[in-house]
Amino acid sequence: MAGPAPRRRLAELALVLALAAGLPATGTGQAARPAERGPPVRLFTEEELARYGGEEEDQPIYMAVKGVVFDVTSGKEFYGRGAPYNALTGKDSTRGVAKMSLDPADLTHDTTGLTAEELESLDDVFTRVYKAKYPIVGYTARRILNEDGSPNLDFKPEDQPHFDIKDEF
Repeated sequence: MAGPAPRRRLAELALVLALAAGLPATGTGQAARPAERGPPVRLFTEEELARYGGEEEDQPIYMAVKGVVFDVTSGKEFYGRGAPYNALTGKDSTRGVAKMSLDPADLTHDTTGLTAEELESLDDVFTRVYKAKYPIVGYTARRILNEDGSPNLDFKPEDQPHFDIKDEF
């Protein structure tokens, strides 16, 4: 059972997320126009994300890059069963995207040891391909929580597209 410190940190993170969701997006004091909103985002464990690997015809196809889960179903010809990039689906394939690799050893969230060029490529593909083309449906639990269940203090709510804590509960 979690002690008071981890619970408090989780409560603090929830408060930060809730407050950040209501902040105006401009410095003029005017609230920005609300962005187009899809379905509420959610957290995915590795096991949950694995269910969306493109094997079932009636299921959406999801993949994660940098802990952000994208619905790539509209690119079924690239990500569906038997398609060239199907190996990237149903998991966080950040390293594979950075290295432009489909090697099973690279199909992981781990970015340890990537070169500056690979990290730059990752950011470029993340922004110009995935964020530009595919709806965000959630985040990997690893992005928000550390392995011990404590909050990931590097998680920045302001960097999360259409993340709204009240949609999560």
